[in-house]
Amino acid sequence: MSATRLVTPDDVPALTALVRDNREFLAPWEPARGEDYFTDEGQHAAVQSALARYRQGSILPCVILDESGQVAGRITLTEIVRGPFQSCHVGYWLSAAAGGRGLATTAVREICGIAFARLALHRIEAGTLLHNVRSQRVLERNGFTRIGVAPAYLSIAGRWQDHALYQLINPSRQP
Repeated sequence: MSATRLVTPDDVPALTALVRDNREFLAPWEPARGEDYFTDEGQHAAVQSALARYRQGSILPCVILDESGQVAGRITLTEIVRGPFQSCHVGYWLSAAAGGRGLATTAVREICGIAFARLALHRIEAGTLLHNVRSQRVLERNGFTRIGVAPAYLSIAGRWQDHALYQLINPSRQP
């Protein structure tokens, strides 16, 4: 069974329930969110925007599925850049209940395979908060290499925070 699939409008109720139920759990790891984000309307708008950008080729928005096929989180390739760069970023989150079962590791492995085989990208970048050891382990288990620290990289939980940067180069393009 696949661990990921393209997000659809039918996922909105499940995503709304997940972000609402995991609001406090996810808050330290995500940008500050307005109240509308935690509603069906907010999730519908986010999904519709993501699918529009998907049709333009700039992102690949997916859901992460648990062992029973239920939506357990999101994983997205963003900032897909073509030309000589052939690169993207990956970001993901899981509900608190879905953590610790290898779902994130499997989802990252699967999305990297899509990025390299189907999208023919050269490189994937990821960033984690410096203290997000669990996410760093997910990346390292998937072959990502830490390439440095970016000071004040993203506004997370309402403040600019440093991030550890990781990258994975397409193994078929290694010299």
